[in-house]
Parts: sequence; structure tokens; C-alpha cells
Amino acid sequence: MYASELSETRAPDRAPDGAAGGSLPETRGHRGAAAAICAAGARILEGLRHAFLLQRGGLIHWVPVCLAVGIGAWFALPTEPGMPAYGALVAAGLLCLAASRLAGEAFAPLLIACALASAGALIAGARAHTVAAPVLEFRYYGPIEGRIVGMDRSASGAPRLTLDRVRLEDVAPARTPARVRLSLHGTQDWITPHPGLTIMLTGHLSPPGGPVEPGGFDFARKAWFDRLGAVGYTRTPVLMAAPPERSAALVVFRVRMALSAAVQAALPGERGAFAAAILTGDRSAIPPDALEDLRGANLAHLLAISGLHMGLLTGVVFASLRGGLALVPYAALRVPGKKIAAGAALAAGAVYLALSGGNVATVRAYIMVSVILVAVLLDRRAISLRSVAIAATIVLILTPEALSGPGFQMSFAATVALVAAFGAVRKWQGPRVPRWAAPVGVLFLSSAVAGLATAPFAAAHFNRFTDYGLIANLLSVPLMGALVMPAAVAAVVLAPLGLAWWALQAMGLGLAWILWVADWVTALEGALTPIVAPGPAVLPLLSFGALVLILWRGGARWLGLLPCAAALWLWVTVERPAILISESGGLIGVLGPEGRALSKARGEGFSAEVWLENDGDLASQAAAAERPGLSGAPGDRRVALGDWTLVHLTGRGRLDRVAGACGADLVVLNAELATPPDRGCTILDTRALRETGSLAIWARTDGPPRIVAARDPDARRLWSAR
Repeated sequence: MYASELSETRAPDRAPDGAAGGSLPETRGHRGAAAAICAAGARILEGLRHAFLLQRGGLIHWVPVCLAVGIGAWFALPTEPGMPAYGALVAAGLLCLAASRLAGEAFAPLLIACALASAGALIAGARAHTVAAPVLEFRYYGPIEGRIVGMDRSASGAPRLTLDRVRLEDVAPARTPARVRLSLHGTQDWITPHPGLTIMLTGHLSPPGGPVEPGGFDFARKAWFDRLGAVGYTRTPVLMAAPPERSAALVVFRVRMALSAAVQAALPGERGAFAAAILTGDRSAIPPDALEDLRGANLAHLLAISGLHMGLLTGVVFASLRGGLALVPYAALRVPGKKIAAGAALAAGAVYLALSGGNVATVRAYIMVSVILVAVLLDRRAISLRSVAIAATIVLILTPEALSGPGFQMSFAATVALVAAFGAVRKWQGPRVPRWAAPVGVLFLSSAVAGLATAPFAAAHFNRFTDYGLIANLLSVPLMGALVMPAAVAAVVLAPLGLAWWALQAMGLGLAWILWVADWVTALEGALTPIVAPGPAVLPLLSFGALVLILWRGGARWLGLLPCAAALWLWVTVERPAILISESGGLIGVLGPEGRALSKARGEGFSAEVWLENDGDLASQAAAAERPGLSGAPGDRRVALGDWTLVHLTGRGRLDRVAGACGADLVVLNAELATPPDRGCTILDTRALRETGSLAIWARTDGPPRIVAARDPDARRLWSAR
């Protein structure tokens, strides 16, 4: 009591007005809080500094990641950047590099990462402008002349030719596409297509199409980087305009096709078509049923000349030559057999690359193998995350457009996962499997790790999960390495002696087994699980989280689980459009309780197939056309989303029915309307849809539906300009 009275007595003497008496404790409180905040900030800064210093020695692993961020950001832009934007990127990159010299050892990598991201965007822009070529701006029907530089088959199985040196009637050379691709229908036995043959025909051409739904795969973008300015078809005879040229640029193409024909002659049927695909990249002879079986069993990767084939071939050459030199005592003691074998394998891979046609997947595989073999030549560790990072960096610099493709994503996902997994196995201090069981364990582990690493990307791009894919790969991949690829190498070596037939027969036995496995696995109940297409943020989040888990050093790596979890949540909760409208206006799809109902059972099959696959739906177009969801007679279909209505007009007399349909909120018409009706209504005819591309419509409870176009008419990229 006395103490309190004393304090109360003294307080007025120190602060008669009561203001100064409370200022000192308040000031001390603010200073204490500020000191605490500063201390906490210092601790956080020190923790970050320590975490970044831990990454020394592994920073090269993040170089392709930073480049990919810039490349992905460039492709995500809605509008083509101009020179001021590129100038700003150059300035930002240089500024970050200069600032990194002052940031200290710990934080300099952050600024270098920003500079690399700027470089990635610049690389993507430079590549897009480097490959620029004219794109057809209208639908063309008339004479077409060009030189054959590519031969394959369409998704429907029709023969398909890619032409350069194109000539179109009444189209100026400056507006003529550098390349066009044509599917051949009807009787086409007037000529036998050969590389370099100049042909003439009458056909239909149109600009490469955009996404069949907003946010989907953009074929126009892929065609831009392939310098493909138009696609089409012909039902008229294809005739020779000039004999094949003796062009040096087409020598490899001729050798490829001749080798493919020779292999198929020695191994008739599916085995020969499979062998030709493995040796030359020519998949045109593979029957659709066999191709679908391989896809259903997750064995389609055995067809593409990618990392597996390139690795097996160079591995067989390397092991054979090194083992052969080791068997000769004089050579074993005096010759660097390991380096000679690596050089020979590098040369064999280059020949294989040339024979395969040099597509992006094969180039990527050769770069990865080359990095490993060069490391052997330089006495460095061949298989490491550093090698993978160097290979990914080279691929992204040469072909930045590959970043969004399934081949790049799946091959590097599998490689990174395998290197990380076997690195962890090497460090494992626990019990080990018996030596006799090691090969089986390695096979199972590699198949399981590669399968798990690529599964999300395969599901996102192909909308299916192969439930028995691991079993199929365990039964097939060992035979691929132990018999098929060694036999392929032996066939090439024995061909000059006329003895390739024996090696091809051995190769055929292995391929027959793989085809049988594919057919058996695909026929199993529940072999395929359909997967809904994810949103655009899912794969980037999932990839970043997985890379943090694998590449980051220290306990903070577990933070990578957060973006992985966010990606899976976004995938699980993804919402599909209530209505989809094709770019031609000839097909609509309405999401109902039984799945998406389509407006017709035939026609525009590619759009229908993609829509259903993205829905995670295995139904056929014909089955989807029988579902409830659309009312009205054929040619006059109606859809209602609450009070909002849509009318879809097709067939004969559709132009005459427009006025009567104008009571609806939206009228979709697969024809061009010359004069709009007197009654005001929103009409989407073919002219309007060419501007917007395909459309997606989402229902909303608090207003009219939300309509999203695949192309914003006011925001164009190089490949979407019309």
C-alpha cells in the first residue's frame, strides 16, 4: 500500500499534465518491439544465408530450372512482346548480373537466377522469330505443287506427305507457306512417293488449327516451330511433276526410307513395322490396333527413338568394344579402351540420330547420351544430376518450345528420378539384397521409379493411367536391352556381309514378345483409368515441388511437399466446362450427369475425342451422342443453363432458321452469315469463330455463364495471327 501511494504521489511531480509520465514506458516498449523485430529479421536472414550457402556445388542443377521459368513465362504471355519488352529483359538480366557481384556469396545465386530467367525468355523469343515462315491466312482449294520432305501417317491411318518448295495458284511466294502437310485419301496408286519427288495435286489447305478447347494443346504453336504453314487433304490423284532430286539434304531421308523398306521386307507384318520404327523412326506402317495396344500397356515409349533406345544402343556399342579390347592383353595394357569405346559409342549415336530423322525427342536423347560419354572421355563421373542439368540446359537453349511437350517432361522426369534414386541406393547403409538378386532388384527399381516419375505427366498429357504399365515394362524392357537392341546393332554390322537377316530374325522374336505383352495387358480388365485434364498451374507446381525435394540441400527440401500438395488439390478439384463449342461451329458438347453429350455421332472426331479424353471419359463419340443433355431435332439442338439458352444450327436450311432461333441468348452456326437478322441476338458463325477459336462456357449461379475463347482477338501471338 505504501509503495503504491508513493508512486501515485511522485507521478504528478514528474508529469503534472499526465502526458510525459506515460511516454517513457511507451518509448521503451516500441524500442523493445523494434529490437525484437530486428533480431528476428537478422535470424531469418542468417538462416537464409546458411541455407543458400548449403547449395554450393549444386547450383548448376538449377540452371535449366531458371531457364525454364523464363521460357514458360514467355509462352504464357497473351500478347507478342515487342522490342521494348526484349530490351527491358536484356537490361534486367545485365542489372541482375552486375548486382550479383555485390550481393555476396550467399545471395548472388538469386540474382543470377533472375538473369537466367530473363535469358530464357529471350531465348524463346529469338527461337520463335528465327523459325518464322508464312502461314496460310485463308482456306485454299486448288492446285498444289511441292517436293516431298516427309512421309508418315495421320491419326486415322491415312498416308501423309510433308512438302516444301510449295507453289499455290494465285498465291504470292511471300505469302506461300514454307511447308504444308497433306493427308491422302481415296485411291492413290498413281505414283510411289519417294523423298525428293516433286508432286502435283488438287487439294484443300487451311491454316493450322488452334486448341480444340481453351487452354488445350495448341497445334498452331507446334506448327509454327515446325515451319508448317498449312495442313489439308486431297481426294484427287497425286501425280509426279518432277523426278526425285539428288539433293544432299535428302540423302539421309532416302537412306532412312530405304532401310525401313528393307527391314519390313525381312520382317513382314507388325514385327517389321515395329523394327522399322526402332531403327529409322518410320512409324507409318504400324497398324492402328497394335499402336493402341502399346499405348494401353504404357509401352508406346518403345516406339519413339528416345533416351531408352539411344542409351541401349550406345551402351551396347560401348560395352562390346570395351569388352573386346579387354580380351586382348596387349590392348588391355596399352590402349585406353574405356575412352575408345566412349568415342565409338558417341559416333554410333550420331549415326543413329541421323537415321532416325533427327526429331526433337531423338536430338534430346543424343544430347543426354553425349554429355555422359563426354564425361567418360574427360574422366568425370558419367551419370549424375550435373550431367542431366547440362543436357537439359542444352536442349532448352536449342529448342525452348520442347519445354511444354510430354517428351521433354517425361524423359527428364524419369532421368532425374532415376539418378536421384540410385544415388540414394549407393548411400544406403542398411541391409542389401543378395548379389544374385541385384539384377532383378535394379530392374524392378528402375521401372518403378521411372513409372512413378512419369505417371503424372503421362496422365496430364494423355488423360489415362495404365494400371498395369509397370508389369508390361517389367516384361518388355529387359528383352529390349538384352535382345532387341543388341540384335539391331548386329544387323547393322552384318549388313555389308549380307548376313543382317539372321540378326533381324532374332530382333523379330523380341518384338513379337513385346507386342504379345501389349495385347495381353491391354485386354486385362481395368487396364486403363481415365484421368481428367489438369489446369494450367498443376504441372508447373508439381514439377517445382518435386525439384525442390530432389535438388535442394538441407531440411528445407521438405517444403517442396507444399507445391506438390497444392498441385494435387488443384487437379482433384478441377472444373470442366459445362459447354464446349468447336472452332468450326459444327460440334458442341454439353456436360451432363452421364458425362458429356455431343451434338452429333460423326464428324469432327478429333475435337470430340479430345473433349472426352479431357473429361476423363472413355466413351466413343457415337456413345456420347446418345447421352441426354441436348434437346431438339438434329440440326436444331438446344441447351439451357438455368435461364440462359443456346441454340446450335447445322444442316440444310440453317441460314433460314437463324431468325427463328434469335429468342435464345446465343446462336451457334456452322456457316457464314452474310446479313444478321432484324431481331438483335448474339450469333457465332464461322467468321466469328475464326477470330475466337473454340469456346468454353461455365455456368454461374449469380449471373450469365462465363464464356472463354481459345484466342483473344485483341491479344495475338506469332502463331495465332490470322
